[in-house]
Amino acid sequence: MYALTVRDHVMIAHSLADPFFGPAQALHGATLVAEVTWRRERLDEHGVVLDIGAATTLLRQVLADLDYRNLDDHPAFAGRLSTTEAIAAHVADAVADGMPAAGLPIADFVDLEVLLREHPDAWASYRRPLGTTS
Repeated sequence: MYALTVRDHVMIAHSLADPFFGPAQALHGATLVAEVTWRRERLDEHGVVLDIGAATTLLRQVLADLDYRNLDDHPAFAGRLSTTEAIAAHVADAVADGMPAAGLPIADFVDLEVLLREHPDAWASYRRPLGTTS
């Protein structure tokens, strides 16, 4: 299995309105480092998983919708907590949705994984299947 990962970051604000989260119930900011990994069975005709530039551009486009936003007011998180896990799933879905327009046929990939690092010692990820193997 081949894989390619690109990384970027996003600055968000949010609150986690549940006593489970202790002080994180209050509005606070976070800088999340986002890593997206695409996996496929075989390399493409150019000998790569996908073009690094296309992957980087797609990730930046997805993160731009979250950057410097209060996720408490973001429609994607209406009625649900914007935990790191939920944000990772949102980013993964948005990346997958943007793949066709970026010239990345979903059917060529096994899956993609989004890993969000809250700080160097803690992170969460979400992995979603894509198409068939290629």
